[in-house]
Amino acid sequence: MEEAKWYVAHTYSGYENKVKVDIEKTIVNRNLQEQILEVSIPVEEVVEIKNGVKKVTEHKLFPCYVLLHMIMNEETWYVVRNTRGVTGFVGPGSKPVPLSDEEMLNMGIGGNKNIVVDYEPGDEVVAISGAWRDTVGTIKSINQQKQTVTIMVDMFGRETPVELGFTEVKKK
Repeated sequence: MEEAKWYVAHTYSGYENKVKVDIEKTIVNRNLQEQILEVSIPVEEVVEIKNGVKKVTEHKLFPCYVLLHMIMNEETWYVVRNTRGVTGFVGPGSKPVPLSDEEMLNMGIGGNKNIVVDYEPGDEVVAISGAWRDTVGTIKSINQQKQTVTIMVDMFGRETPVELGFTEVKKK
């Protein structure tokens, strides 16, 4: 299987969030979770002081751009390129060029750092936050790239897979 890389899509001004939401909906509708792993709009928190009132706001680091961690192929290219608000990929002509690991590290993203977790498939864990809080399940798989675990939980008498982030579970 091909390795996912980070690509940059250019959007109309102010469309970044809409593009992110639309691509995420398409990923689910077309079952592309294994090909488009993440849609990101890097932001930084900025402290503004107006009339003596301190307010923290988020500013987009790269206005008009959306970062995509994906496996580039005809289908994923088509999905992103034909999302309303996307003007194209960054790269010469219509050929998207992935960001290098160095570029990603300079932005504080990625770096393919594997996180060491104290559980493995078959272990029983309990969800410690979110909608599944206090739910006990057995780990079916661990995805280092997405930093998630898939646990099997008993729902209505059936084993059901649930995907949770590394920080949402702890060993039982």
